Amino acid sequence: MEHAGDGRRPPSGDAPDDGRLVARVQEGDGDAFDTLVRRHMRRAFSIAFRLLENRADAEDLVQEAFLAALKGIDSFEPGRPFGPWLFRIVVNRGLNARKARSLRRTEALPIDVIARAPPPDRDAERAELHDALAGALERLDGQRGAIVRLHELEGFTSPEIAAMLELAEGTVRWHLHQARAELREVLGAFGRNAAGETSIEERKP
Repeated sequence: MEHAGDGRRPPSGDAPDDGRLVARVQEGDGDAFDTLVRRHMRRAFSIAFRLLENRADAEDLVQEAFLAALKGIDSFEPGRPFGPWLFRIVVNRGLNARKARSLRRTEALPIDVIARAPPPDRDAERAELHDALAGALERLDGQRGAIVRLHELEGFTSPEIAAMLELAEGTVRWHLHQARAELREVLGAFGRNAAGETSIEERKP
């Protein structure tokens, strides 16, 4: 799979912008859609991989997202940014995949518990803190989990995430604040300074 284009930089030179490409796709131009795929593939794959943490699953997810975008292209509103619309499809499908995977893990809980048990020589307190943080991050699922991952791992700003998920910017900032509080609570139980241990903090747009 070719991972080209980051989906946030405008085309250079005489390359058509996304709006013109979408209009051509709506008229049946397959080459125009191929251009959109190349332009947004890298960013779409990066988001998918951060959500699923598995290369093969991420590639499948991106292909499904582009197919869904192509099927829904006729209803795409003129003047609307294509990138955020596509990335929202990726995020939504990625979250659904994470949810399905989480359900499968729950069904196999005894095996998972055994597999995640720390080795005998591992420091008990560190192991406990690690597991507590892992559990807290795992609970940041759904919309909040997507926002945190997009902000912290992908480097999207609050306005960009708001456009991608069609949320108010204040809602995005609120979710980041709540996630910070949840992690701070976990770290506080271990006598740690959450501000020094977590990096979920608002960056300037």
